[in-house]
Amino acid sequence: MTDIAQDRSDRTVSEGIAWARARAQLLVADLAAAGGETRTIAAPWTGEPLHELRHATVQEVDAAETAARDAQRAWAATTHAERRAILFRAHDLVVQRRGEIVDLLQLETGKARGTAFEELFAAASVLRHTAVTAARVLAPRGRNGAIPAIMRVRVDQVPKGLVSVVTPWNFPLSLTAMDVVPALAAGNAVLQKIDDQTVLNVLAFRRALVDAGMPPALWQVVTGPGATVGNAVVDAGDHVAFTGSTATGARIAERVAPRLKSVSLELGGKNPMIVLDDVDPEVAAGHAVAACFSSTGQLCVSIERIYVLAPVADAFIAAFGRRTAQLHLGAGLDYRADVGSLTSATQLERVLEHIADATGKGARVVAGGKARQELGPFVIEPTVLADVTPEMACFAEETFGPLVAVHVVDSVEAAIAAANDSEYGLNASVLSGSTARARRVAERLHAGSVNINEGYRATFGALGAPQGGMGRSGLGRRNGPEGLLRFTQPRTIGAPSPLVPLADSGASAKALEPVLTAALRILKALRLP
Repeated sequence: MTDIAQDRSDRTVSEGIAWARARAQLLVADLAAAGGETRTIAAPWTGEPLHELRHATVQEVDAAETAARDAQRAWAATTHAERRAILFRAHDLVVQRRGEIVDLLQLETGKARGTAFEELFAAASVLRHTAVTAARVLAPRGRNGAIPAIMRVRVDQVPKGLVSVVTPWNFPLSLTAMDVVPALAAGNAVLQKIDDQTVLNVLAFRRALVDAGMPPALWQVVTGPGATVGNAVVDAGDHVAFTGSTATGARIAERVAPRLKSVSLELGGKNPMIVLDDVDPEVAAGHAVAACFSSTGQLCVSIERIYVLAPVADAFIAAFGRRTAQLHLGAGLDYRADVGSLTSATQLERVLEHIADATGKGARVVAGGKARQELGPFVIEPTVLADVTPEMACFAEETFGPLVAVHVVDSVEAAIAAANDSEYGLNASVLSGSTARARRVAERLHAGSVNINEGYRATFGALGAPQGGMGRSGLGRRNGPEGLLRFTQPRTIGAPSPLVPLADSGASAKALEPVLTAALRILKALRLP
């Protein structure tokens, strides 16, 4: 792979698709298995065939599991320093190859280049952050025994073995990195099912780790239907890391429960934003545009409902609608488009259905609302709706597209109550002229992450802090120490000191009773744990 400039204004979309077809022939050879049915993958920008993808069979998934487990035994014996060196080299290769990886990501998803590069930046950052922090987070640590200095205890972290990763199409590169890289750093092997639509950019990222020195068998990538290949991947793992819909996540949790396997699930969201009455409406509108329409709204932490306080509502809604209408839609391997295409016909159909349902029941279109198929088969205008009521589908259901409903509220208390009135709890945002005031509101929101004067990037990009959902938005966390430790099991090793022999008979227990009773009093008096 060669370094390609980030701004690909010298290459047309047609030229990019032709290049990707040739590149795909090399990359799909890195799939762990490809003996099943063949599917044609289309480019969202034009609908043209991008490449042919052959699925795995269930038997091939079993073989991939065996190969990964064989590789993991040797990998678990490597030192943190050896793994760190590979991650650092992979980081440099990803940065060097950024143009090619971002091109593939755009061509597979239809993203605007700014959002695609955001993913590349996140993936490279995960490599760096994990390389720097893994040894410290996973280091054995001494703990107090029953009596300090008498009982010696150490806790170390043991890799779970094989981690099954199931990754969606919407943010395939960054979500892959956030699950796969820490799993590898903790000493595990990985068996990943990637969505058919976005396999090329993930394979390009994997190639960087292989070229950096990762044993190829350690990270196996397969594709295929969820009902067969997906279930086989889930069944294979000692831990399952899944990102996707709440319905599928619940089924996965049920599937692994009888085997007592652990899971981490990042699921759906209907993410709220609160706009307080001390904002500059123009500034707040700019924050809202980025929060709602990044990646064409196909982002698990994207904002889909806004609660704005009445004193600034008219000015904010006018500014928000105007800024939304000014967004540049388009396709291209450059930075000229603000918003790209939806990724599939299914996504377009869902967004249009939500718009039609809402407007048919009385909602008002503030901006957007129309498909723009002259720009691409799945392009739709970013849409702002007002007067959305509970009987409308987009009121509480996740749209997962460039559609947001704005609600006017009379008080902060009403805004908080409305924001928390959801079965989900993934992400939220508070806009205010006062960070302290916004923080007080943020602390009352039922969400795994809350951003102040930002939509999602402040928390999503904070690799040192955990990210995940409350309620039906998921279980467990990625990122931070928690995101690394989910791939290990703590093992406690203890030994008594020879200074005080333990009781081994009734007589010795009787002799120790006054000593241990005195120890209890002393430990409590000294406030020792």
